[in-house]
Amino acid sequence: MLKGPLGFSFAKQIVSNRTLYRWTKPIASWYVDLCGYRKLGLRYDDLSASSFPCPSILAISRLPNDEAYNRAWRHRVGMHQSILHQDLPKAQWLKPEDDVRYLTPLIQEVEAEDAERRELDRIEVTRKK
Repeated sequence: MLKGPLGFSFAKQIVSNRTLYRWTKPIASWYVDLCGYRKLGLRYDDLSASSFPCPSILAISRLPNDEAYNRAWRHRVGMHQSILHQDLPKAQWLKPEDDVRYLTPLIQEVEAEDAERRELDRIEVTRKK
Protein backbone atom coordinates (compact mmCIF):
# COMPACT_ATOMS: atom_id res chain seq x y z
CA MET A 1 0.00 0.00 0.00
CA LEU A 2 1.45 3.32 -1.03
CA LYS A 3 -0.94 5.56 0.92
CA GLY A 4 -1.56 4.71 4.53
CA PRO A 5 -2.47 6.49 7.73
CA LEU A 6 1.08 7.82 8.00
CA GLY A 7 1.33 9.11 4.42
CA PHE A 8 2.95 7.76 1.29
CA SER A 9 5.45 4.96 1.77
CA PHE A 10 7.36 2.65 -0.53
CA ALA A 11 8.84 0.75 2.43
CA LYS A 12 7.10 -2.58 1.73
CA GLN A 13 8.16 -2.56 -1.91
CA ILE A 14 11.76 -1.65 -1.07
CA VAL A 15 12.10 -4.23 1.71
CA SER A 16 10.66 -6.98 -0.50
CA ASN A 17 13.29 -6.31 -3.20
CA ARG A 18 16.71 -7.34 -1.80
CA THR A 19 18.80 -5.44 -4.34
CA LEU A 20 16.85 -2.23 -3.95
CA TYR A 21 16.99 -2.60 -0.16
CA ARG A 22 20.79 -2.99 -0.21
CA TRP A 23 21.12 0.15 -2.33
CA THR A 24 18.76 2.32 -0.29
CA LYS A 25 19.71 1.19 3.24
CA PRO A 26 22.97 3.23 3.42
CA ILE A 27 21.18 6.30 2.05
CA ALA A 28 18.37 5.90 4.58
CA SER A 29 20.85 5.48 7.44
CA TRP A 30 22.75 8.57 6.31
CA TYR A 31 19.50 10.56 6.14
CA VAL A 32 18.43 9.51 9.64
CA ASP A 33 21.83 10.54 11.00
CA LEU A 34 21.50 13.86 9.17
CA CYS A 35 18.10 14.51 10.80
CA GLY A 36 19.81 14.54 14.19
CA TYR A 37 16.90 13.54 16.42
CA ARG A 38 18.87 10.57 17.80
CA LYS A 39 21.60 12.98 18.92
CA LEU A 40 18.97 14.58 21.18
CA GLY A 41 17.85 11.21 22.56
CA LEU A 42 14.56 11.16 20.64
CA ARG A 43 12.91 8.30 18.78
CA TYR A 44 11.28 8.67 15.37
CA ASP A 45 7.77 8.40 16.80
CA ASP A 46 8.51 11.19 19.29
CA LEU A 47 8.42 13.56 16.31
CA SER A 48 5.09 12.41 14.87
CA ALA A 49 2.66 14.42 17.04
CA SER A 50 3.18 17.56 14.99
CA SER A 51 2.97 15.69 11.69
CA PHE A 52 -0.25 13.76 12.34
CA PRO A 53 -2.23 15.66 14.97
CA CYS A 54 -5.61 13.91 15.16
CA PRO A 55 -4.73 10.20 15.20
CA SER A 56 -1.55 10.68 17.20
CA ILE A 57 -3.32 12.49 20.04
CA LEU A 58 -5.61 9.48 20.47
CA ALA A 59 -2.68 7.10 20.04
CA ILE A 60 -0.64 8.93 22.68
CA SER A 61 -3.56 8.66 25.10
CA ARG A 62 -3.50 4.86 24.57
CA LEU A 63 0.17 4.50 25.47
CA PRO A 64 0.99 2.51 28.62
CA ASN A 65 1.95 4.74 31.56
CA ASP A 66 5.64 3.82 31.51
CA GLU A 67 5.96 4.49 27.77
CA ALA A 68 4.11 7.80 28.12
CA TYR A 69 6.49 8.79 30.94
CA ASN A 70 9.54 7.80 28.87
CA ARG A 71 8.20 9.80 25.92
CA ALA A 72 7.70 12.89 28.08
CA TRP A 73 11.21 12.46 29.51
CA ARG A 74 12.75 12.19 26.04
CA HIS A 75 10.91 15.37 25.04
CA ARG A 76 12.21 17.22 28.10
CA VAL A 77 15.79 16.12 27.45
CA GLY A 78 15.48 16.98 23.76
CA MET A 79 14.08 20.44 24.49
CA HIS A 80 16.77 21.10 27.07
CA GLN A 81 19.52 20.14 24.64
CA SER A 82 17.86 22.22 21.93
CA ILE A 83 17.79 25.28 24.21
CA LEU A 84 21.47 24.74 25.00
CA HIS A 85 22.22 24.31 21.27
CA GLN A 86 24.14 21.13 22.10
CA ASP A 87 23.81 17.46 21.31
CA LEU A 88 23.90 14.86 24.04
CA PRO A 89 27.26 13.21 24.71
CA LYS A 90 27.89 10.50 22.12
CA ALA A 91 27.43 7.74 24.74
CA GLN A 92 23.84 8.95 25.31
CA TRP A 93 22.79 9.13 21.67
CA LEU A 94 19.95 6.81 20.77
CA LYS A 95 21.24 3.71 19.02
CA PRO A 96 19.55 2.61 15.78
CA GLU A 97 18.40 -0.67 17.35
CA ASP A 98 16.67 1.29 20.16
CA ASP A 99 14.76 3.47 17.69
CA VAL A 100 11.64 1.29 17.55
CA ARG A 101 8.24 2.42 16.35
CA TYR A 102 6.11 2.43 19.50
CA LEU A 103 3.44 4.89 18.36
CA THR A 104 2.98 3.87 14.72
CA PRO A 105 0.96 0.68 15.47
CA LEU A 106 -1.37 2.68 17.71
CA ILE A 107 -1.83 5.37 15.03
CA GLN A 108 -2.67 2.65 12.50
CA GLU A 109 -5.14 1.15 14.97
CA VAL A 110 -6.85 4.53 15.45
CA GLU A 111 -7.01 5.05 11.67
CA ALA A 112 -8.53 1.58 11.19
CA GLU A 113 -11.17 2.34 13.83
CA ASP A 114 -11.96 5.67 12.15
CA ALA A 115 -12.31 3.94 8.78
CA GLU A 116 -14.62 1.35 10.33
CA ARG A 117 -16.66 4.10 11.99
CA ARG A 118 -17.00 5.96 8.66
CA GLU A 119 -18.06 2.72 6.97
CA LEU A 120 -20.71 2.05 9.60
CA ASP A 121 -21.99 5.62 9.29
CA ARG A 122 -22.61 5.05 5.56
CA ILE A 123 -24.77 1.97 6.04
CA GLU A 124 -28.29 2.45 4.76
CA VAL A 125 -30.91 0.70 6.80
CA THR A 126 -33.91 -0.51 4.81
CA ARG A 127 -37.12 -1.77 6.26
CA LYS A 128 -37.90 -5.39 5.59
CA LYS A 129 -41.14 -5.88 3.65
